[in-house]
Amino acid sequence: MSSDSLVCLKDFEKYAKEHLNRNSWGFFSAGAEGCQTLRDNEEAFRRLRLRPRFLRDVSVRDMSATVLGQRVDMPIGISPTANQGLASPQGEIGTAKAAAQFQTCMICSTYSNFTMEDIMNSSPDGLKWFQLYVRPDRETTAGLVRRAERAGYKALVLTVDLPIVGRRYPDLRHGFSMPPHLRVANLGNADLSQNKKDRNEALDYGMGGPDQSSDIALSWKDIAWLRSICSLPIILKGILTAEDARLAVQHGVDGILVSNHGGRQLDGVPATIEALPEIVQAAGDKLEVYMDGGVRTGTDVLKALALGARAVFIGRPAVWGLCYKGQEGVAKVLSILKEELSLAMALSGVSFSQIPAIVVSPSHSSTRVCYDTLCLYMIDVYKSGLY
Repeated sequence: MSSDSLVCLKDFEKYAKEHLNRNSWGFFSAGAEGCQTLRDNEEAFRRLRLRPRFLRDVSVRDMSATVLGQRVDMPIGISPTANQGLASPQGEIGTAKAAAQFQTCMICSTYSNFTMEDIMNSSPDGLKWFQLYVRPDRETTAGLVRRAERAGYKALVLTVDLPIVGRRYPDLRHGFSMPPHLRVANLGNADLSQNKKDRNEALDYGMGGPDQSSDIALSWKDIAWLRSICSLPIILKGILTAEDARLAVQHGVDGILVSNHGGRQLDGVPATIEALPEIVQAAGDKLEVYMDGGVRTGTDVLKALALGARAVFIGRPAVWGLCYKGQEGVAKVLSILKEELSLAMALSGVSFSQIPAIVVSPSHSSTRVCYDTLCLYMIDVYKSGLY
Protein backbone atom coordinates (compact mmCIF):
# COMPACT_ATOMS: atom_id res chain seq x y z
CA MET A 1 0.00 0.00 0.00
CA SER A 2 1.36 3.43 -0.97
CA SER A 3 1.76 6.03 1.76
CA ASP A 4 -0.16 8.38 -0.56
CA SER A 5 -3.32 6.44 0.28
CA LEU A 6 -2.78 7.00 4.01
CA VAL A 7 -3.82 10.60 4.47
CA CYS A 8 -4.93 10.75 8.11
CA LEU A 9 -4.23 8.95 11.37
CA LYS A 10 -7.43 6.92 11.07
CA ASP A 11 -6.05 5.43 7.85
CA PHE A 12 -3.01 4.24 9.78
CA GLU A 13 -5.24 2.76 12.47
CA LYS A 14 -7.17 0.82 9.83
CA TYR A 15 -3.93 -0.41 8.27
CA ALA A 16 -2.58 -1.58 11.63
CA LYS A 17 -5.81 -3.39 12.49
CA GLU A 18 -5.69 -5.23 9.17
CA HIS A 19 -2.01 -6.16 9.33
CA LEU A 20 -1.20 -6.86 12.98
CA ASN A 21 -2.08 -10.29 14.34
CA ARG A 22 -4.87 -10.51 16.91
CA ASN A 23 -2.41 -10.78 19.77
CA SER A 24 -0.51 -7.61 18.89
CA TRP A 25 -3.57 -5.60 17.84
CA GLY A 26 -5.32 -6.55 21.06
CA PHE A 27 -2.38 -5.43 23.17
CA PHE A 28 -2.18 -1.98 21.57
CA SER A 29 -5.89 -1.32 21.09
CA ALA A 30 -7.47 -2.67 24.28
CA GLY A 31 -9.03 -0.38 26.85
CA ALA A 32 -10.03 -1.12 30.41
CA GLU A 33 -13.32 -2.91 31.09
CA GLY A 34 -16.15 -1.34 29.02
CA CYS A 35 -13.78 1.06 27.19
CA GLN A 36 -15.86 4.13 28.09
CA THR A 37 -12.75 6.23 28.73
CA LEU A 38 -10.96 4.83 25.69
CA ARG A 39 -13.80 6.01 23.45
CA ASP A 40 -14.29 9.29 25.26
CA ASN A 41 -10.67 10.35 24.83
CA GLU A 42 -11.44 10.90 21.15
CA GLU A 43 -15.08 11.89 21.43
CA ALA A 44 -14.38 14.66 23.94
CA PHE A 45 -12.36 16.54 21.34
CA ARG A 46 -15.42 16.54 19.10
CA ARG A 47 -17.39 18.33 21.82
CA LEU A 48 -15.05 21.32 21.57
CA ARG A 49 -15.45 23.96 18.89
CA LEU A 50 -12.87 26.42 17.59
CA ARG A 51 -13.90 30.05 17.06
CA PRO A 52 -11.65 31.33 14.26
CA ARG A 53 -10.53 34.91 13.67
CA PHE A 54 -9.97 36.26 10.17
CA LEU A 55 -8.17 39.08 8.33
CA ARG A 56 -5.00 38.28 10.24
CA ASP A 57 -1.55 37.73 8.82
CA VAL A 58 -0.87 34.00 9.16
CA SER A 59 1.90 33.81 6.59
CA VAL A 60 4.41 32.77 9.27
CA ARG A 61 3.40 29.84 11.47
CA ASP A 62 6.45 28.81 13.46
CA MET A 63 5.46 25.79 15.58
CA SER A 64 8.66 25.46 17.59
CA ALA A 65 8.28 25.31 21.35
CA THR A 66 10.26 24.45 24.47
CA VAL A 67 9.69 21.63 26.93
CA LEU A 68 11.66 21.89 30.16
CA GLY A 69 13.92 24.38 28.43
CA GLN A 70 14.66 22.11 25.46
CA ARG A 71 13.66 23.34 22.01
CA VAL A 72 11.42 21.15 19.85
CA ASP A 73 10.33 21.89 16.28
CA MET A 74 6.70 21.19 17.06
CA PRO A 75 4.60 20.71 20.22
CA ILE A 76 3.82 17.08 19.35
CA GLY A 77 5.83 14.32 21.00
CA ILE A 78 5.57 10.57 21.40
CA SER A 79 4.24 8.99 24.59
CA PRO A 80 5.77 5.87 26.14
CA THR A 81 4.32 2.69 24.66
CA ALA A 82 5.49 -0.74 25.77
CA ASN A 83 6.56 -3.61 23.53
CA GLN A 84 6.80 -1.75 20.24
CA GLY A 85 8.51 -4.81 18.81
CA LEU A 86 5.00 -6.24 18.49
CA ALA A 87 4.36 -3.64 15.77
CA SER A 88 7.65 -3.77 13.86
CA PRO A 89 11.11 -5.33 14.13
CA GLN A 90 12.40 -1.76 14.33
CA GLY A 91 10.48 -1.29 17.58
CA GLU A 92 11.39 1.70 19.72
CA ILE A 93 14.47 2.44 17.62
CA GLY A 94 12.31 3.21 14.58
CA THR A 95 10.12 5.47 16.71
CA ALA A 96 13.11 7.24 18.23
CA LYS A 97 14.66 7.90 14.84
CA ALA A 98 11.40 9.37 13.52
CA ALA A 99 11.05 11.65 16.54
CA ALA A 100 14.65 12.81 16.10
CA GLN A 101 14.00 13.38 12.39
CA PHE A 102 11.24 15.82 13.37
CA GLN A 103 13.28 17.25 16.24
CA THR A 104 10.66 16.47 18.83
CA CYS A 105 10.54 14.52 22.08
CA MET A 106 10.14 10.77 22.50
CA ILE A 107 9.41 9.17 25.88
CA CYS A 108 11.00 5.74 26.19
CA SER A 109 9.02 3.10 28.09
CA THR A 110 10.48 1.00 30.88
CA TYR A 111 8.95 -1.94 28.98
CA SER A 112 10.77 -1.28 25.71
CA ASN A 113 12.05 -4.17 23.62
CA PHE A 114 15.39 -2.41 23.10
CA THR A 115 17.52 -1.12 25.95
CA MET A 116 17.32 2.54 26.80
CA GLU A 117 20.98 2.82 25.80
CA ASP A 118 20.39 1.32 22.36
CA ILE A 119 17.42 3.62 21.82
CA MET A 120 19.47 6.67 22.77
CA ASN A 121 22.43 5.60 20.65
CA SER A 122 20.19 5.11 17.62
CA SER A 123 19.47 8.85 17.50
CA PRO A 124 21.72 10.61 20.04
CA ASP A 125 20.71 14.10 18.91
CA GLY A 126 17.02 13.45 19.57
CA LEU A 127 15.38 14.70 22.78
CA LYS A 128 14.32 11.75 24.92
CA TRP A 129 12.72 11.33 28.32
CA PHE A 130 12.57 8.05 30.23
CA GLN A 131 9.28 6.70 31.57
CA LEU A 132 9.68 5.03 34.95
CA TYR A 133 7.68 2.58 37.01
CA VAL A 134 8.87 2.55 40.61
CA ARG A 135 9.37 -1.09 41.49
CA PRO A 136 9.09 -2.76 44.91
CA ASP A 137 12.83 -3.40 44.67
CA ARG A 138 14.10 0.15 45.01
CA GLU A 139 17.63 -0.79 44.04
CA THR A 140 16.36 -1.98 40.65
CA THR A 141 14.49 1.31 40.26
CA ALA A 142 17.56 3.31 41.25
CA GLY A 143 19.57 1.37 38.69
CA LEU A 144 17.11 2.28 35.93
CA VAL A 145 17.21 5.93 36.94
CA ARG A 146 21.00 6.06 36.98
CA ARG A 147 21.18 4.34 33.61
CA ALA A 148 18.74 6.83 32.10
CA GLU A 149 20.68 9.80 33.42
CA ARG A 150 23.99 8.34 32.29
CA ALA A 151 22.60 7.56 28.81
CA GLY A 152 21.53 11.16 28.23
CA TYR A 153 17.79 11.18 28.89
CA LYS A 154 16.68 14.67 29.85
CA ALA A 155 13.80 13.91 32.24
CA LEU A 156 12.10 11.17 34.22
CA VAL A 157 8.42 10.58 33.47
CA LEU A 158 7.05 8.83 36.54
CA THR A 159 3.86 6.88 35.82
CA VAL A 160 1.55 7.29 38.81
CA ASP A 161 -1.69 5.69 37.59
CA LEU A 162 -0.57 2.07 37.64
CA PRO A 163 -0.25 0.82 41.22
CA ILE A 164 -1.86 -2.30 39.77
CA VAL A 165 -2.77 -3.11 36.18
CA GLY A 166 -6.27 -2.41 34.84
CA ARG A 167 -8.46 -5.18 33.42
CA ARG A 168 -8.57 -5.35 29.63
CA TYR A 169 -11.19 -7.83 28.51
CA PRO A 170 -9.91 -8.54 24.97
CA ASP A 171 -6.52 -9.63 26.27
CA LEU A 172 -8.09 -11.75 28.99
CA ARG A 173 -10.46 -13.41 26.50
CA HIS A 174 -7.85 -14.18 23.89
CA GLY A 175 -4.87 -14.88 26.13
CA PHE A 176 -2.23 -12.27 25.36
CA SER A 177 1.19 -13.82 24.79
CA MET A 178 4.63 -12.32 24.26
CA PRO A 179 6.50 -13.67 21.24
CA PRO A 180 9.56 -15.55 22.49
CA HIS A 181 11.98 -13.42 20.47
CA LEU A 182 11.04 -10.20 22.28
CA ARG A 183 12.80 -8.96 25.39
CA VAL A 184 11.90 -6.73 28.31
CA ALA A 185 15.25 -5.22 27.49
CA ASN A 186 15.64 -2.76 30.36
CA LEU A 187 14.92 -5.44 32.96
CA GLY A 188 17.61 -8.00 32.42
CA ASN A 189 18.24 -8.15 28.66
CA ALA A 190 17.10 -11.77 28.61
CA ASP A 191 15.20 -13.48 25.84
CA LEU A 192 11.69 -13.91 27.23
CA SER A 193 11.62 -17.54 26.22
CA GLN A 194 14.50 -18.15 28.64
CA ASN A 195 13.55 -15.77 31.45
CA LYS A 196 10.40 -16.85 33.26
CA LYS A 197 10.28 -13.91 35.68
CA ASP A 198 10.50 -11.23 32.99
CA ARG A 199 8.12 -13.17 30.74
CA ASN A 200 5.46 -13.47 33.45
CA GLU A 201 5.85 -9.79 34.23
CA ALA A 202 5.32 -8.86 30.59
CA LEU A 203 2.26 -11.11 30.40
CA ASP A 204 0.77 -9.56 33.54
CA TYR A 205 1.33 -6.08 32.14
CA GLY A 206 -0.30 -7.01 28.85
CA MET A 207 -3.30 -8.88 30.24
CA GLY A 208 -4.23 -6.82 33.24
CA GLY A 209 -3.12 -9.59 35.56
CA PRO A 210 -1.81 -9.41 39.13
CA ASP A 211 1.19 -7.27 38.19
CA GLN A 212 3.90 -7.08 40.85
CA SER A 213 6.29 -4.88 38.90
CA SER A 214 5.01 -1.55 40.27
CA ASP A 215 5.20 -0.55 43.90
CA ILE A 216 1.62 -0.46 45.17
CA ALA A 217 2.86 1.54 48.19
CA LEU A 218 4.19 4.39 46.02
CA SER A 219 3.26 7.76 47.54
CA TRP A 220 4.09 11.45 47.41
CA LYS A 221 7.00 11.01 49.79
CA ASP A 222 8.79 8.99 47.12
CA ILE A 223 9.25 12.11 45.00
CA ALA A 224 11.91 13.22 47.47
CA TRP A 225 13.57 9.81 47.20
CA LEU A 226 13.74 10.14 43.41
CA ARG A 227 15.21 13.62 43.80
CA SER A 228 17.88 12.17 46.06
CA ILE A 229 19.16 9.68 43.48
CA CYS A 230 19.26 11.83 40.34
CA SER A 231 19.29 15.39 39.09
CA LEU A 232 16.83 14.93 36.22
CA PRO A 233 13.57 16.91 36.07
CA ILE A 234 10.57 14.85 37.19
CA ILE A 235 7.27 14.72 35.30
CA LEU A 236 4.24 12.94 36.74
CA LYS A 237 2.26 11.00 34.13
CA GLY A 238 -1.34 10.14 34.98
CA ILE A 239 -2.53 13.14 37.01
CA LEU A 240 -6.22 13.86 36.33
CA THR A 241 -7.39 16.22 39.10
CA ALA A 242 -6.65 19.72 40.34
CA GLU A 243 -6.10 18.32 43.83
CA ASP A 244 -3.22 16.15 42.67
CA ALA A 245 -1.88 18.95 40.48
CA ARG A 246 -1.62 21.18 43.55
CA LEU A 247 0.18 18.41 45.42
CA ALA A 248 2.56 18.08 42.49
CA VAL A 249 3.36 21.77 42.80
CA GLN A 250 3.89 21.40 46.55
CA HIS A 251 6.31 18.52 46.00
CA GLY A 252 8.33 20.46 43.48
CA VAL A 253 7.85 18.33 40.38
CA ASP A 254 8.73 19.92 37.07
CA GLY A 255 5.84 18.84 34.90
CA ILE A 256 2.56 16.95 34.61
CA LEU A 257 1.57 14.76 31.68
CA VAL A 258 -2.22 14.68 31.89
CA SER A 259 -3.04 11.10 30.94
CA ASN A 260 -5.44 8.28 31.67
CA HIS A 261 -3.07 5.65 30.26
CA GLY A 262 -4.92 5.63 26.96
CA GLY A 263 -8.08 4.42 28.70
CA ARG A 264 -6.27 1.23 29.75
CA GLN A 265 -6.39 1.60 33.54
CA LEU A 266 -9.51 2.85 35.36
CA ASP A 267 -12.55 2.97 33.11
CA GLY A 268 -14.89 5.90 33.70
CA VAL A 269 -12.31 8.59 34.42
CA PRO A 270 -12.49 11.84 32.43
CA ALA A 271 -11.14 12.17 28.93
CA THR A 272 -7.78 13.88 29.21
CA ILE A 273 -8.85 16.94 27.21
CA GLU A 274 -11.67 17.42 29.76
CA ALA A 275 -9.31 16.99 32.72
CA LEU A 276 -6.75 19.37 31.24
CA PRO A 277 -8.32 22.76 32.12
CA GLU A 278 -8.54 22.24 35.89
CA ILE A 279 -4.98 20.94 36.00
CA VAL A 280 -3.66 23.90 34.01
CA GLN A 281 -5.47 26.24 36.38
CA ALA A 282 -4.19 24.46 39.50
CA ALA A 283 -0.61 24.31 38.23
CA GLY A 284 -0.48 27.95 37.22
CA ASP A 285 3.04 28.91 36.17
CA LYS A 286 4.68 26.59 38.71
CA LEU A 287 5.23 23.68 36.34
CA GLU A 288 4.66 22.65 32.73
CA VAL A 289 1.54 20.75 31.70
CA TYR A 290 1.34 18.34 28.77
CA MET A 291 -1.36 15.88 27.74
CA ASP A 292 -1.90 12.68 25.79
CA GLY A 293 -4.94 10.60 24.92
CA GLY A 294 -7.26 10.75 21.92
CA VAL A 295 -5.19 13.10 19.76
CA ARG A 296 -5.95 12.15 16.16
CA THR A 297 -5.88 15.39 14.15
CA GLY A 298 -4.11 18.72 14.01
CA THR A 299 -7.25 20.43 15.28
CA ASP A 300 -7.12 18.14 18.32
CA VAL A 301 -3.60 19.41 18.94
CA LEU A 302 -4.75 23.01 18.53
CA LYS A 303 -7.59 22.51 21.02
CA ALA A 304 -5.25 21.02 23.61
CA LEU A 305 -2.77 23.88 23.19
CA ALA A 306 -5.60 26.40 23.42
CA LEU A 307 -6.70 24.85 26.71
CA GLY A 308 -3.25 25.24 28.19
CA ALA A 309 -1.15 22.23 27.26
CA ARG A 310 2.44 23.15 26.50
CA ALA A 311 2.72 20.11 24.21
CA VAL A 312 0.72 17.01 23.34
CA PHE A 313 1.96 13.45 23.02
CA ILE A 314 0.66 10.56 20.93
CA GLY A 315 0.83 6.86 21.76
CA ARG A 316 -1.23 4.52 19.59
CA PRO A 317 -0.89 6.60 16.39
CA ALA A 318 2.89 6.26 16.55
CA VAL A 319 2.50 2.49 16.87
CA TRP A 320 0.17 2.43 13.86
CA GLY A 321 2.81 4.26 11.85
CA LEU A 322 5.47 1.87 13.11
CA CYS A 323 3.35 -1.06 11.92
CA TYR A 324 3.07 0.48 8.46
CA LYS A 325 6.75 1.10 7.67
CA GLY A 326 8.83 1.40 10.80
CA GLN A 327 10.60 4.75 11.09
CA GLU A 328 9.13 5.93 7.80
CA GLY A 329 5.60 5.22 9.02
CA VAL A 330 6.07 7.05 12.32
CA ALA A 331 7.57 9.98 10.42
CA LYS A 332 4.52 10.03 8.15
CA VAL A 333 2.20 10.17 11.18
CA LEU A 334 4.17 13.06 12.67
CA SER A 335 4.22 14.82 9.30
CA ILE A 336 0.44 14.58 8.97
CA LEU A 337 -0.13 16.02 12.44
CA LYS A 338 2.36 18.83 11.84
CA GLU A 339 0.75 19.76 8.52
CA GLU A 340 -2.74 19.60 10.00
CA LEU A 341 -1.73 21.78 12.96
CA SER A 342 -0.21 24.36 10.62
CA LEU A 343 -3.40 24.38 8.56
CA ALA A 344 -5.60 24.66 11.66
CA MET A 345 -3.54 27.61 12.90
CA ALA A 346 -3.90 29.39 9.56
CA LEU A 347 -7.64 28.79 9.39
CA SER A 348 -8.05 29.93 13.01
CA GLY A 349 -6.11 33.12 12.39
CA VAL A 350 -3.41 32.54 15.00
CA SER A 351 0.33 32.24 15.30
CA PHE A 352 1.78 29.76 17.77
CA SER A 353 2.23 32.39 20.49
CA GLN A 354 -1.44 33.33 20.20
CA ILE A 355 -2.88 29.82 20.56
CA PRO A 356 -3.59 30.09 24.32
CA ALA A 357 -5.77 33.11 23.56
CA ILE A 358 -8.03 31.15 21.21
CA VAL A 359 -11.56 30.82 22.49
CA VAL A 360 -12.47 27.14 22.45
CA SER A 361 -16.20 26.71 22.83
CA PRO A 362 -17.55 23.52 24.40
CA SER A 363 -20.72 22.05 22.95
CA HIS A 364 -21.23 19.84 25.99
CA SER A 365 -22.32 21.12 29.39
CA SER A 366 -19.96 18.90 31.36
CA THR A 367 -17.00 21.01 30.26
CA ARG A 368 -18.68 24.38 30.86
CA VAL A 369 -17.40 25.19 34.35
CA CYS A 370 -13.80 24.18 33.65
CA TYR A 371 -13.93 26.02 30.34
CA ASP A 372 -15.24 29.28 31.80
CA THR A 373 -12.63 29.26 34.55
CA LEU A 374 -9.85 28.43 32.14
CA CYS A 375 -10.78 31.21 29.72
CA LEU A 376 -10.26 33.78 32.47
CA TYR A 377 -6.98 32.15 33.48
CA MET A 378 -5.62 31.92 29.93
CA ILE A 379 -6.46 35.57 29.25
CA ASP A 380 -4.32 36.49 32.28
CA VAL A 381 -1.52 34.19 31.12
CA TYR A 382 -1.56 35.63 27.63
CA LYS A 383 -1.49 39.22 28.90
CA SER A 384 1.39 38.40 31.23
CA GLY A 385 3.55 37.35 28.30
CA LEU A 386 4.23 33.85 29.63
CA TYR A 387 3.40 32.46 26.17
